This record gives sequence, C-alpha cells and structure tokens, in this order.
Amino acid sequence: MKRLLMSLLINSAIAMTATAQGHELLVGSYTEGRSEGIYRYRFDSQRGHIAPVPLQVVSSVNPSWLVVSGDRRLLFAVNENGAGRGQVSSFAISPGSGVLSPLNRIDSLGDEPTHASLSDDGHYLFVANYAVQPTPGGSLSVLPVAADGRLLPVVQQERHPPSYVNPERQAGSHVHAAVLSPDGRYVFACDLGADKVFVYRYDRTDPEHPLSPASPASVSLPPGSGPRHLVFAANGRQAYLTLEMSAEVVVFDARDGSLVERQRLPLSDTQDPASKAAGALHLSPDGRFLYVSNRGTANELRVFAIDPAKGTLTPLQRRSVEGDHPREFTLDPSGDYVLVANQKSNEIVVIQRDRHTGLLGKTVQKLAQDAPSDLKFVN
Repeated sequence: MKRLLMSLLINSAIAMTATAQGHELLVGSYTEGRSEGIYRYRFDSQRGHIAPVPLQVVSSVNPSWLVVSGDRRLLFAVNENGAGRGQVSSFAISPGSGVLSPLNRIDSLGDEPTHASLSDDGHYLFVANYAVQPTPGGSLSVLPVAADGRLLPVVQQERHPPSYVNPERQAGSHVHAAVLSPDGRYVFACDLGADKVFVYRYDRTDPEHPLSPASPASVSLPPGSGPRHLVFAANGRQAYLTLEMSAEVVVFDARDGSLVERQRLPLSDTQDPASKAAGALHLSPDGRFLYVSNRGTANELRVFAIDPAKGTLTPLQRRSVEGDHPREFTLDPSGDYVLVANQKSNEIVVIQRDRHTGLLGKTVQKLAQDAPSDLKFVN
C-alpha cells in the first residue's frame, strides 16, 4: 500500500511538472475523413513539440472554428455543416484538468458556420454562417450564452446583399468572420460575397437586437476581392484584413467603429488565380509583426514588419508551410513557434520563430492530424 501511494504521489508530481512547463492546444477539424472532432494536445514550448498522443478526443461534427472564453472555462465550436444543419456547440473546460465536457449544441440558422466571436462580457456569441450555396446565402447570427455556458436560440440574424462580381463565388452573401473591436463596442462582419465589411454596434442591454448598424454601416473593398478575416492591433488604432480572392492584405486606421484604408499589399507575385487564396492572419504577441497565410498553389506564410507609428506593413519573408492548404495557424504563448494547420495534407507543422526579427526558421515538427482547421491555446 505504501509503495502504491508513493507511486501515485510521484506520478502526480510528474504530471504537475509537465503541466507547469507546457501548454494545452485545442485542434478543430473537418470530420468527413478520419478525424473525430476536437483534439486536446500537450505542447512543450521549450522544445516546440506537440505530444503525439492527444490528452482527449471529443466527438463533434466538423468543429472547424474554436472560441475559448476569456476566463478559459468555456469552449465554443462551430459545426460547419450545410443544408440547414449548421450548428454551434458549447463545452465546459475543467479548471483543474482541462477536460472538455459537452454542454449543448444548437442550430446556427445558417449553412456552413465558419467563424465566431464571443462578446467581452460573455453574453453573446456572434456566428458567421458562410453558406456555400447562394440561396439562402450567408448570415450573421447572434446567440445568447446562458450563465452556465449553454447556448440559447438565435435572437438576431443579419443578411447582406451580394456583389455579384464573381458569378461563381459572389452570387450570394458569404459571411466569413465576425470580429469584435478591442473595446468590445462593435462587431465587424467580413462578407466575401458582398466585397464589404459590415459594421454593427453592440448593445448588451437590448436582448432582442443586440446589434444595430453603425455609421457608416459598411466598408467597401475592391470588386471581386472577397474579404475574409480581420484582426485588430492591441491598441485598437489599426486593423488588418485578408482579401481571399485577390490575395491581398489591407491596413486600416481604426477609430470608433470606422475603418479607413491606409495600405494594401499583394500576397502573390503572379496573376494566376490558383495562387490567390488568402486565409488567416495573426499578430505577434508584441504587435511588431503580422503573419498571413496564402493557400492555393502558394501554400506559404508571409511575414510583415509593422511600423510602430503608422501601423503600415513592410514585407520581410515568404516561408513555405511544407504542406497543402494552411487554413489556420497560431503563435504559441512563448512566441517562439508558429503552428500551421495544413488541412489538405493532414498535418500540423511547427516552425521556429525568432522573436526579435520576426523571421521564421526551421521546421521543428510535423504531426499527423486529419484535416486540421483551427488551433487554439487554452493556457
């Protein structure tokens, strides 16, 4: 009995040490193939290594985008299904073990939900229903979050007219992202099908219509450019947007819900449409560098230095992701590594990063993972 007790104590101490030295990584995925849903991994930030055996696998259908609450107690996942089956799931995160426990799943009232954001106060989840088909087209759905973390039925839904510039991809609205401003007062809906970013004021005191059009109510982008994802600088004075179809990145001056374009740069050096599929973009923890993915035949990350005064970009590096279709990527909490979810080559690639220069270095690890689509660190 004493030997067993000693063994348990030693194992517990080892587990606590591993937890202190590492971070937990959540991976969302597409489940048409071998993937089962959401995966929890341990990530060693000293070695840049994802433990090959997951801590937990949570069954969920096409959980392609993940949202972790600010207090790290809740996880929301969009279930990217079409034909009127788009849903959103809620999970509790155990404060001690990090174990995910399902709370509920609810309809998003749209097809192919691909992105979501949680209001700063935790009261509402804003869901971007992309909708592959032009009818009924994409939409922005607002779902209340109950005190226990469960999602409640949609209370508001917004739709936008498409641009029709590209007859194949813009015959309907395609809301690709719903992003909050750093002050939590505005929601920005990037609509690939409309060539616009729509701006809404957020008012938690109106339970029936938490969102109302801002003034101006939208920001127009070049015809056929296809706005995709938006990210704000920590100070809220600049915002950066990927244009998926034209493979460009746009720099905006941001103030009180307005976006004024300051700069636009290409991500591809050719006019070949196959090389134009801009995707995710993320800022470094210190706000000095911007990283942008371009998929298609390019399959690379672009690195930009950010002017500390103007927020404008200077190209620094092109780096292959050594795989196919980098749908999402993230920087680890230490800032020393970039993890890339290569959806079509079924792997997560870990790349070394120089915190001082922003440049990407050698590949540290390639982990087999079926159809990864999103990466989020919990701690």
